Amino acid sequence: MSVEERLQDVKARIGKMERQAGRSQGSVTLVAVSKTFDAEQIRPVIAAGQRVFGENRVQESQGKWPELKAETPDIDLHLIGPLQSNKAADAVKLFDVIETVDREKIARALADEMNKQGKAPRLYVQVNTGLEPQKAGIEPKRTASFVDFCRDELGLSIEGLMCIPPAEENPGPHFALLAKLAKQCGLERLSMGMSGDFETAVEFGATSVRVGSAIFGAR
Repeated sequence: MSVEERLQDVKARIGKMERQAGRSQGSVTLVAVSKTFDAEQIRPVIAAGQRVFGENRVQESQGKWPELKAETPDIDLHLIGPLQSNKAADAVKLFDVIETVDREKIARALADEMNKQGKAPRLYVQVNTGLEPQKAGIEPKRTASFVDFCRDELGLSIEGLMCIPPAEENPGPHFALLAKLAKQCGLERLSMGMSGDFETAVEFGATSVRVGSAIFGAR
């Protein structure tokens, strides 16, 4: 299959799950994860109509996305990998959405940079639903107080929650937990589900799914 065919296949599978889950068509946004792929490999996906992309690293993104965004100004670029505070300025400058806000230091750095640059990327709080020590994200029990801190102390508008369930576990309970936490926080946006489990995520209420290898092929 070509990359264009794989893109259409993923979109069709999302549409099918929307119907099965009784959700309105188009309620789930596809974030095409283009990490490790260069501009030449991304351009055919843009040409096929995809406009929302996800990247893991700020530095890698700086090497390809300023040019691609200049060519196609309506690109919506998401940072979906861990963010270091020393990269906050670059992240605010380049990304439209930052999905990995997970600690006070990062939240403060982003608030400072957003004020400085006069830019307001949309923000998600990443939750470590599996309490994995090697993985970024805030503990589930601290999510509500952290969202309150971002809103009340820093004046940040949080759009939704994001999670990456443990690879070896059934993702369903993790998606259900994220949906429950979002409800507690009064948030409607849920970024969850990747190439192997995005259909399950749609079933559990994902509003965006992050799909890489099912579109671009193996890295």
